Amino acid sequence: MRARLATAGFLVVAVLTGLVAIGSGDYPISVPDVVRTLLGNGSPADTFIVEELRLPRVLTGLFAGAALALAGAVFQSLVRNPLGSPDVLGFTQGSATGALVAVVLVGGGAVAVAVGAVAGALATGAVIYLLAWRRGGHGHRLILVGIGVAGILTGVISWLLTRAQIVDAARAILWLTGSLDGRGWASVAVAGGGLALVAPVLLGHTRALTVLELGDDPALALGVRLRAVRLVTLTGAVLLCAAAAAAAGPVAFVALAAPQLAKRLTRASGPNLAPALCLGAALMVAADVVGQRALPGHQVPVGVVTGLLGGGYLIWLLARRSKHV
Repeated sequence: MRARLATAGFLVVAVLTGLVAIGSGDYPISVPDVVRTLLGNGSPADTFIVEELRLPRVLTGLFAGAALALAGAVFQSLVRNPLGSPDVLGFTQGSATGALVAVVLVGGGAVAVAVGAVAGALATGAVIYLLAWRRGGHGHRLILVGIGVAGILTGVISWLLTRAQIVDAARAILWLTGSLDGRGWASVAVAGGGLALVAPVLLGHTRALTVLELGDDPALALGVRLRAVRLVTLTGAVLLCAAAAAAAGPVAFVALAAPQLAKRLTRASGPNLAPALCLGAALMVAADVVGQRALPGHQVPVGVVTGLLGGGYLIWLLARRSKHV
């Protein structure tokens, strides 16, 4: 019951945060007026600002944050380690590498970037899966392999930036930072479509992931097909990372922090997929609002805000774990 109430609370917070984000800006709109406009009863000025300028940005943030948090919860459950997030395991770097190849070597636009991010994430996922679970394996091996792959891909990203033209390099660096600025309905379709297709599959594997956290032998005894569950859930999580990266760039630390915060607030065992999904959406949009308002006259990309907050959270998590060693 506590977990269900917490999930409902996270969902309400995400919706309210989204409404506040839509109403904030140089042309402020109250939350009741935002709701009225979304229902089709707003003034022409409010309708244009809400539906054309701010709503796509907020929806992209909600969907991308939810996708990252859900992917992070799946990864942490698979490796049975709170550090098992796409940022650490190399999947974020894989998406970034694929997108940079599309920008620097192909010279493609938004569609090519999205395709490159998906292809890069899937290729990285395939390599890590084959290396980490070639002979059964376990979570620690996946983390070590992921860190190694992430290091290699970081070097590839730096090399691609040195080969890029000035305009392409500036565009790539902005994308690598992670930003919701200027996002339109195409970004909403990418992030929302990926979430709508993959989230039901992953949520349907909640019980299997919960049993997997007990270990391979108990899971086998309880009838869980280890290889199939790992392959399906890993593929789904990689696709969510790719969709989020294609829509908003490789935003850091949402996938790391949201599942752990959700688990601490729900106090429930298992992967806590639904609570993490709702909390991740709220965190992403809240970080974007902070980035828009933290420095008057300047907008800080959401990836910078999540990096600062998430880096502090990671240091705290590592320090807390070291006390128990």
